Amino acid sequence: MTQPFELPVFYVPHPARLNPHLEEARAHSGQWALRMGMLDTPRPGGGMVWDKAALDAMDYALLCAYTHPDCDSPTLDLVTDWYVWVFFFDDHFLEQFKYSRDLRGAKAYLDRLNLFMTADGAAPEPANPAEAGLADVWRRTAPAMSAQWRRRFRTSTHNLMVESMWELENIDRGRIANPIEYVQMRRRVGGAPWSANLVEYATGAEVPEQVAGARPMTVLADAFADAVHLRNDLFSYQREVQQEGENSNAVLVFERFLDCSTQQAADLVNDLLTSRLQQFENTALTEVPALLAEQAVPPHQQAAVTGYAKGLQDWQSGGHEWHLRSSRYMHGDTAHGPAPRLGGPTPLLGGPTGLGTSAALLPAGLAHGAARRLRQHAHQPYQPVGALPLPEFHMPFGFRTSPHVDLARETTVAWSREMGCFDAVPGVDGGEVWDERRCREYDLAYLTAVFYPDASPEQLTLSADWALWGTYSDDYFVRAFMTTGDAVAGRIWHGRLAEFMPLDAGPTPTPTPTPMNPVERGLADLWRRTAGPLTESARRAYRASVLDMTDSWVWELDNQAQRRIPDPIDYVEMRRRTFGTDLIMQLAAFTRSDAVPSEVYQTGVIRELETAVQDCNSFTNDLFSYQREIEFDGETHNMVLVVENFLGVDRLRARDIVARLTTARVRQFELLIAEDLPTLFDEFDLTPEARAALVRYSEDLKQYLAGNLEWHRSTRRYRETEIRRDHGPAARSFHPTGLGTSAVRITSLLG
Repeated sequence: MTQPFELPVFYVPHPARLNPHLEEARAHSGQWALRMGMLDTPRPGGGMVWDKAALDAMDYALLCAYTHPDCDSPTLDLVTDWYVWVFFFDDHFLEQFKYSRDLRGAKAYLDRLNLFMTADGAAPEPANPAEAGLADVWRRTAPAMSAQWRRRFRTSTHNLMVESMWELENIDRGRIANPIEYVQMRRRVGGAPWSANLVEYATGAEVPEQVAGARPMTVLADAFADAVHLRNDLFSYQREVQQEGENSNAVLVFERFLDCSTQQAADLVNDLLTSRLQQFENTALTEVPALLAEQAVPPHQQAAVTGYAKGLQDWQSGGHEWHLRSSRYMHGDTAHGPAPRLGGPTPLLGGPTGLGTSAALLPAGLAHGAARRLRQHAHQPYQPVGALPLPEFHMPFGFRTSPHVDLARETTVAWSREMGCFDAVPGVDGGEVWDERRCREYDLAYLTAVFYPDASPEQLTLSADWALWGTYSDDYFVRAFMTTGDAVAGRIWHGRLAEFMPLDAGPTPTPTPTPMNPVERGLADLWRRTAGPLTESARRAYRASVLDMTDSWVWELDNQAQRRIPDPIDYVEMRRRTFGTDLIMQLAAFTRSDAVPSEVYQTGVIRELETAVQDCNSFTNDLFSYQREIEFDGETHNMVLVVENFLGVDRLRARDIVARLTTARVRQFELLIAEDLPTLFDEFDLTPEARAALVRYSEDLKQYLAGNLEWHRSTRRYRETEIRRDHGPAARSFHPTGLGTSAVRITSLLG
């Protein structure tokens, strides 16, 4: 078969190393696979799923010896068994269910596998090699790890298996995912988060529970996972797309979404792979040390985090080296040349091979990475860009408006005045952030009126005050910190906000500090009005949403200080926080029906519905706010700019791509409601009341989509005449941020 594209030059910043216990692992894994029955399992169409020759050629022991170079022999044996199991599962599932499109049989098969990862070790008798293998490796692994790790690993193994249904359903529909959906779902079905958990086991460096859920650690794992999957997609395109008829491959996704050649798509996937590796590096070097210091993590646990990050780094280099050798994937003689199984026959084609193949190609890969990094940091803020002509928006849903909108308009203006939003603020150039004219022209009350058309007057005014507070706080943050690049002062400002949201809401709640500015004063008032009627769990959830939003502004500030345009994937995921859509959804969550089991809201269907809405609303805002943010605020956080930088295109081409991506997310939202939501009803055997509640929720999400677009079209916040009146001359430069600058600014900002 003709090779579909030339493999690109890969960014592999660290040479791979090889575990000295490779041969023991090879012998052990072959015997183990035979004992589990994996080498004599028939395919429905005849022949075997695997035989000894196929297993030897794929050489999973070599994969594990490269990706876990420092572990001892028994650990390498067990880790190799896990990888033999996961690849056998993938191929067995392919033969049994993907080719036949047997959705019902696939679900029953996956449901059974979950029974072999129990907390107490109790499990049924295995009925096939996949069950036997999972039962064996789980029994040998679980006792060595903490309950928290076992819970995380069960989740990632469950996701890896269950999300295979997503691939199968897309094949059955003949549907290719949009890029955002693909990255999100590929993390679950692709298995790299599962691999990251095994890195903890193999390195003896379990991530402390104290920081496991923090952004820097999740970004490390996500960037690791994305890089693993993107690399695999480049090597496996020929096998998966051309031979097996799969459609879950990043090269194919880019090819179809951007309407480009296979070679261009492959090169873009490689660019994204490079970006994710550099995101990993940036996070490990800047965010992780700050997290460990902030959380006062003890030295032995800091060493564990460092060992874990190093293990993930080893996995990237080793995984690349293995892809060059395994018979499972496409090779080429352009970027690397094929590589033999160590100790195997001489390759048929020329090129550097043997241990250290990647090292021989480091200069070209590093040059590629350096060029990508340079472009990411080369943006000059406050460049005149002019108004961005808006694209056509695909919006199949209508909106309704609350009859209490005029009441909310007046109460929000009065509340803003009471909180001091129209007053001069210490530490802000020009004094005031807003005045009454801006408050009225931005019309945040109308935004909430089209989000919550059925809210009572009290509910609507409270929601409008929250929307106004979030928008004012964002503008305050830009004026006080973003235009100065003062990350230290911004971090201290953010750290105070939690003190104004005590979790106890009884007769004598925890006292809060004296507010020092309109942001703190407004937050204290809003929390008092909101938290009282909520349960403790609801208060925790809403408080977390507020802090996630404001913390994401600190993330923006850190990028701004580095003059760094964000990595595209990191931007999309953080934009959901910076725009504050989660606050809107949390307000709606307070009225959810108890008839819907809580686990339903954690399913992939509901998660994709919600993130589709978040992305559409965020991208819509980026299209409308492009001139304000790029030319007048000096921002680097706008999806149009991110696409410009990543693809090397002008703003109009970038605008069209962002609009197309927004449309793709809306269409995915429509598909989920039409086809996946009814399936979810049946899967959980929901009551009529629960089904009706989820239908109402989907209608609320439609209202958010349509209402968001309507508000952006009506508000004067993003019109060029208003921007110029509010900001004055656009040309600015960063203020000094040298030693001592932060101390002066902190003093002025806190009064």
